[in-house]
Amino acid sequence: MSDQPETSCKTVLAGTIAKGLLAEVKQGLSELNAKPPHLYGILANDDPAAKVYADWTGKTCKENGFEYTLRTVAKDDAEEAIIAANQDDSIDGIIVYYPIFNNRQDQYLQQIVDVRKDVEGLSHQYIFNMYQNIRFLDDKHLQKSILPCTPLAVIKILEYLHIYNTILPYGNRLFGRTICVVNRSEVVGRPLAALLANDGASVFSVDITGIEQFTRGAGIRKRKHEVVEKEGMTLDECVPLCDVVITGVPGHKYKFPSHLLKEGAVCINFSSEKNFGPEVKERASIYVPAIGKVTIVILLRNLLRIVQNNRSQKVPTPALANGEP
Repeated sequence: MSDQPETSCKTVLAGTIAKGLLAEVKQGLSELNAKPPHLYGILANDDPAAKVYADWTGKTCKENGFEYTLRTVAKDDAEEAIIAANQDDSIDGIIVYYPIFNNRQDQYLQQIVDVRKDVEGLSHQYIFNMYQNIRFLDDKHLQKSILPCTPLAVIKILEYLHIYNTILPYGNRLFGRTICVVNRSEVVGRPLAALLANDGASVFSVDITGIEQFTRGAGIRKRKHEVVEKEGMTLDECVPLCDVVITGVPGHKYKFPSHLLKEGAVCINFSSEKNFGPEVKERASIYVPAIGKVTIVILLRNLLRIVQNNRSQKVPTPALANGEP
């Protein structure tokens, strides 16, 4: 018998959460009554993590009835590869594995992907809708706007953990929750903070430049989130207020100061590095150490939704057009 007391923290693995989402995707796929959706990947870098993600994507596609093609090109050929994929009617969705140039040129490449094939939700229309809290592409509310995969994966994990209060109206279900997001990148951290705030949460967004608070104002009366700079505020002040702490710091040396956690907080790490040390379990009630498997399923879910959106004028929209993200 160990003298160490058992921790009350429950570790929840991404694979467990992904199973339910995958069942939803398979149901939607079965209702398409058409050829399997074709996802086309473009790899134009030597990043080992990108190659692993590409291989993992291909494996998940093939295991679940989707077609997947990976094209490896030189970085200077990425633009032409995207344009060719846009024009290929056999391709339903395009994913580009970034970074390629790791500068503004990557942003340009994101914008030339055809919005009708953008499974990553990075096109201007989708990003605009996300920040403006516009959830549909059409007036009849049949076509859902596409959200970026990693932020949406975190949201689906929070739903699985019942952080979203389903008694409240859709769109307000995080009202009363205070959340800390340690990462404010334009790819994941800022979009995630905006999405959480648009759903009613009070969000402290943290990066090396300081802390910003994302909310929909007092009583969540505003239609979309607003951002207030919390000048002088530190982690010591905001973390003890938070029901949920989400980290995504890429550096392997970074460790979140778990002693600041509110007792019973929910902790989620979306970084490829381990942002939390083992001591997180001494204060957290739930700990999700990684989210990769959920992100891959969200990618397939976005691909399915794009196919549904593109066909919605011809056939009834099945399965996923239920008003939820």
